[in-house]
Amino acid sequence: MPPFAQFFRHPTAIVETDAVGEGTRIWAFAHILPGARVGADCNICDHTFIENDVVIGDRVTIKSGVQLWDGVTLEDDVFVGPNATFTNDPFPRSRQYQKTLPRTLVRCHASIGANATILPGLTIDERAMVGAGAVVTKCVPPDTIVTGNPAQIVGYVGTGGKAVDVTTPLAEETEAGSRPSRVAGVSIHRLPLVPDLRGSLTFGEARRHVPFEIKRYFLVFDVPGMHIRGEHAHRGLQQFLICVHGTCHAVVDDGTTREEYVLNHPSVGLYVPPMCWCVQYKYSPNAVLLVLASSHYDDSDYIRDYSEFLKLVNPHHSL
Repeated sequence: MPPFAQFFRHPTAIVETDAVGEGTRIWAFAHILPGARVGADCNICDHTFIENDVVIGDRVTIKSGVQLWDGVTLEDDVFVGPNATFTNDPFPRSRQYQKTLPRTLVRCHASIGANATILPGLTIDERAMVGAGAVVTKCVPPDTIVTGNPAQIVGYVGTGGKAVDVTTPLAEETEAGSRPSRVAGVSIHRLPLVPDLRGSLTFGEARRHVPFEIKRYFLVFDVPGMHIRGEHAHRGLQQFLICVHGTCHAVVDDGTTREEYVLNHPSVGLYVPPMCWCVQYKYSPNAVLLVLASSHYDDSDYIRDYSEFLKLVNPHHSL
């Protein structure tokens, strides 16, 4: 940050810090204390208050009525809506002060809606969206949309707000009952279904219905509805997901395109190739997810950091 950065300050604003980046605009009745650091090209609107131990990145928008208390960091390109509330003391008492405060971090490109409340010590991860009025009590994963009190995941950024029901036949299905996804390499497979008076049966054969030799399987069940699973990609592993009971949602992502599917019938499977990010969430209370895998467990095959995944699938990708 240049020592004598050129920025706009409204005549009624109180700016006690010298660490303000070039091109930043600070509007009426804002008050910034001496220890705060504010990046370049930010927009700090009327009646905001920024305490000493606060770090604000570049191109951040802070709307009117927001207070940022000690311990808060906003990374680049964050949006904070009107009257959003940050807290920094998990057990506040009048005239009793914590020696150390938990750190609250809002990562790059995340957005926080109007009147949302963020509890202390949490991370709102990259590109996440916190809905208006949400009360955030736990860390928010990347790219998720959370709403409510307490805030829960209701969707993923980039899916268009719609989840595809895989039980609905589409015109582009092959005779074998499979159809491609918009996400590279992903496909939906309709497995043979044999119903009769005694009940129904569905089955699949390796390399025929399941497009690989099966070396391992695992079952996911008893997942609380607000929790998410997956959140990783594999370097070489292929997977085939079947919700054999109940319902869950799967989000697949090739680094460019993201799509969400509702898995809700044992006769439909979702093929997930290597180098595809996959998340499962919105489990119904009775959901059982069967995952068929092309190899034995190998921890080194996992990519658990989304930023690392993006760099691997597209070295020139820009967050």
